Formats: sequence, structure tokens, C-alpha cells
Amino acid sequence: MPSLPLARRGTTLSSQLGLSDRIFASGKDKRFAERIDAGLELVEQGLREQVRYADEIADVTARYLLNAGGKRVRPMLTLLTAQLGEGATPDVIVAAQAVEITHLASLYHDDVMDEAQTRRGVPSAQHVWGNSVAVLTGDLLFARASQLVASLGEGAIRLQSDTFERLCLGQLHETIGPNEGDDPVQHYIDVLADKTGSLVAAAAQMGVMFSGAPDEYIRPVMEFGEKVGVGFQLIDDVIDLSGRGNETGKTPGTDLRAGVATLPVLKLRERAERDADAAALLERLDVEVLGAPESKDVSDAVAALREHVVTQETMDEAHRWAREAVEAIAPLPQGPVKRALTRFADTIVERSS
Repeated sequence: MPSLPLARRGTTLSSQLGLSDRIFASGKDKRFAERIDAGLELVEQGLREQVRYADEIADVTARYLLNAGGKRVRPMLTLLTAQLGEGATPDVIVAAQAVEITHLASLYHDDVMDEAQTRRGVPSAQHVWGNSVAVLTGDLLFARASQLVASLGEGAIRLQSDTFERLCLGQLHETIGPNEGDDPVQHYIDVLADKTGSLVAAAAQMGVMFSGAPDEYIRPVMEFGEKVGVGFQLIDDVIDLSGRGNETGKTPGTDLRAGVATLPVLKLRERAERDADAAALLERLDVEVLGAPESKDVSDAVAALREHVVTQETMDEAHRWAREAVEAIAPLPQGPVKRALTRFADTIVERSS
């Protein structure tokens, strides 16, 4: 089936980032937005070609989560930072595809390790085909991303390798948990920086690298990407507690049911040591939510955590990371790129409102 034009599928820059007429008020800025949308169209078309395999089974499984949707946050960031140089060059388009396919591959592996039942509003690949097929599909996608990166030269290969190492280390540290004496909250933030921030940072760097932009822009956009990535995941922790499952695409309390220690839970544990009410809520979550199937209604217990002060503290922390991301791009020139990146950071942490 041919892909729908981006404007019809609701994935234009304006709908993705919530970039308003206030941001793109001038004709020049609107033309800038149109250039990003045109680049996204090319990326989307390329993604559908790149995850096509001659093997019938691989073709179906590899395209499964791509067809389920996704925000394309990472390729969008690549296209945005590329505007600091020559824009969406052919190499920039390839880099954006490689970043998104790397992300897609990681989802297959994450769902196996987390025993997730759903992803992007559909049954997870491991739920449909089993763990082995899901893992191998992820491996195929990682291989395809590596092929794309190899075409971009040694610098891209090194960046992809370093990023992949951090992705794996982040997952490993999340699986093992903090060592005795480690601060659980700092350990969690470090995991987010590796598992999410590293790939978002790589996406931002590739836009600079392959558009011919000045090298001095690399460090600011990388720092921006990593901090935005952490903020993105912290807001996901809040969205997991949302009572608007139909809007967010997530079953409320998914992470809680799976026993994932998100930041609200970690903060609740800290408070439970000195606060009887926090201790009681923590015990309630352990009894009512931990290990509960999706068919069980745990909305009251999830709502209790959502309304607790630790969730607001998590939102505040996410906004702090977004502010620091914006501060990191201070060295960039004034103009539509800087404005768009600022709006990018703001919108990432406004997703739960």
C-alpha cells in the first residue's frame, strides 16, 4: 500500500511539534517549516523502502512497528539541525533514516526484555510472534541501520558505534539496577541518558555533520539532544500514569504493572522512609498494581500516584532538563532553527498537559 502524504497522515512539522503561527509568523519561517516537511516526506518514503526485505517473514515483522506509527522525533531533529548548514542533503536524509531504524530496532528488543504486551497501540511483536522472532527482527533492523551508516563514512560509523554501545549499557544498567550505595534516582537518570538521550543526541549531531554546518555547532546540539531525551523519558513516566489512555496510546500503569521503577516510584520510595502516607501508597501499589494483568482495573491506585506530589516533582524535573537543553544551544545563531529547537524542547515536556 502506498504511503499517504505526510500532510494527510498528521505528521507535518506543525502537528508533530505544535509549532504555532506565533513561531512561524514570517514568510521566511513558514518556508523553513515547509523545507522540514519536505525532508520528512523523503525520510518516510525511504524508511518504507529500507525496511523491506526479500524474505517474506522478515518483511512482515520488520515493517510491523513502522506501520504502527511513531512520532519520528529523531529524524525530525536531524532535519532541524541540518538547517544550520545546507539543509536536507541526500546524506542528511540517509542519516535520519538510519537513526529512526536504530530506534525502531531498539523497540523490538525493549519489548522482549520488558515483556510488553502492546507498542504504539498494537500488540507487541514478541506478543504476536514470540521472543525469538522479535529479537531477530531487531537484529535485522540494526544491521540495516549499520548499512546506511556505513555509506556515510568513518565519522558516522564511529558515532553509530558509540551510540549503540551506550544503548546497550543503558539497558544493561537498567536490568541489573543500581549497585549498593548508589543513588537510585541518579542511576535512573544515567540510564535514561544512555538509553534515550544518546540516540537523540546522535540524531542532532548527524544533522550538523552531513549538512556542512560549522563543527562548532556539534557540541551544543549534542548536549541539547541528550537533555531533551532525558526530559522526554521523564514525561513518559508521567504519561504512564495518565487517566487518558485513549489519548496517550498507553494503558495507564503499564510500567507499574511491569514493576518498572520510574521516577515517581523512586521518589515515592525516598519519601516512604520518612512519610507514613507515602509508605502506605507504596504498599498499595505493590499489592494492587504490581504484576496485575491489563484486564484488571487498577485506575484508582494509579490515580493516587498521579495525584501525589512525586508526580509533580517528576514533571518539574522534566521541565528542568528541557530548560537546560535550550540553554545548551545558546551558541547557535539566532533564527528559525534556534526557535524551532526551543519549541521542540518545550513541546516534548508539554505532552502530558
